[in-house]
Amino acid sequence: MMEYVTAGESHGPQLTGILSGLPAGLKLDIEQINRDLAARQGGYGRGNRQKIEHDQVEILGGLRHNQTLGSPLALAIKNRDHSHWSEIMNPTSPADEKNTLRRVEKPRPGHADLVGGMKYGHRDLRNVLERSSARETAMKVAIGSVCQQLLGQLGIELVGYVKVIGGHDLGTAQALDVATIKKQIEANDLRILAQEQVDSIHNLIDETRRAGDTLGGVIQVVVENVPVGLGSYTSWDNKLDAKLGQAVMGINAIKGVSFGDGFDLGYQKGSQVMDQITWDEQQGWSRLSNHLGGFEGGMTNGMPLVINAVMKPIPTLYKALQTADINSKELVKANVERSDTTAIVPASIVVEKTVAIELARVILATFEAANLSRLQKAVAAYRQELGAY
Repeated sequence: MMEYVTAGESHGPQLTGILSGLPAGLKLDIEQINRDLAARQGGYGRGNRQKIEHDQVEILGGLRHNQTLGSPLALAIKNRDHSHWSEIMNPTSPADEKNTLRRVEKPRPGHADLVGGMKYGHRDLRNVLERSSARETAMKVAIGSVCQQLLGQLGIELVGYVKVIGGHDLGTAQALDVATIKKQIEANDLRILAQEQVDSIHNLIDETRRAGDTLGGVIQVVVENVPVGLGSYTSWDNKLDAKLGQAVMGINAIKGVSFGDGFDLGYQKGSQVMDQITWDEQQGWSRLSNHLGGFEGGMTNGMPLVINAVMKPIPTLYKALQTADINSKELVKANVERSDTTAIVPASIVVEKTVAIELARVILATFEAANLSRLQKAVAAYRQELGAY
């Protein structure tokens, strides 16, 4: 079974990841991983941290001559900004006046600062925010890029794009295929389909920055050519949509996940949203619509997967909100850390890669997968069998 873990702090020396359970024989495109990391750092509305970091992945184990060995894959991403924080984030030196200059004692509303300090007993909330920072998602993107390359070897393609920023609807993919979506969103720095709205959204982000505020939005991921029947109806914890929902909710600042038409389904009648079934000799089984986002009974039904994620506005506001000092309990303005006006653009990359990780995980748990060639044959045979049903 495929598993992964990440480690590292936002201003620590590096981010580290271990990915186990990959099949042997997968040829990795390291430059594609780095392109995905660069895409995560881009997008309109990012802060100054992205001018410092130029993320590049290092593979330290599990790979030889660019092919996976079947052993755990070890990955690292250096934090260039650590050079400015080496004393403050020193893992072994005792705390003193010099390396506690950036103590955090004024927790930010909406962040993990206060609750994390209470739970783990930290009096310097930097011990919380360094790990709860979205900087961790850089390693998640690297791991997800590996998984996306694996899915590509099985004919499965996916893309994440921005559907809403700050309450402004920016178009939906509807019947567009993954290749078309990619082409359209790569034509702008917002990863949106509505090219005619790029300038107005730039202005919105600029106005929000000047006001010291932040913006959230909605992301949609579309996945094509997923085998029918991944997941299971037999138990709640085997339902694939439930697993995807949990994984996407685990991303920083994500506050809601839905599939297909999502929460709009609650406002419709059954006759309007049930995807009617059809069959013909060319396509076999299919649906006349995709309101349910490619899932029925916790299983994939052969239609494209459509996953929606709602991202709250970033809780670090340059026009700080009210909080209380954890020592004096005096009401004060919250701590201000370097941040973005909106991170919805990079979040679309993170959600895309997180979906890739979970799909790779379920596929590797479903089919014999010690070797890539064997996995490809198993998936092809499964598709052929269900196609003849």
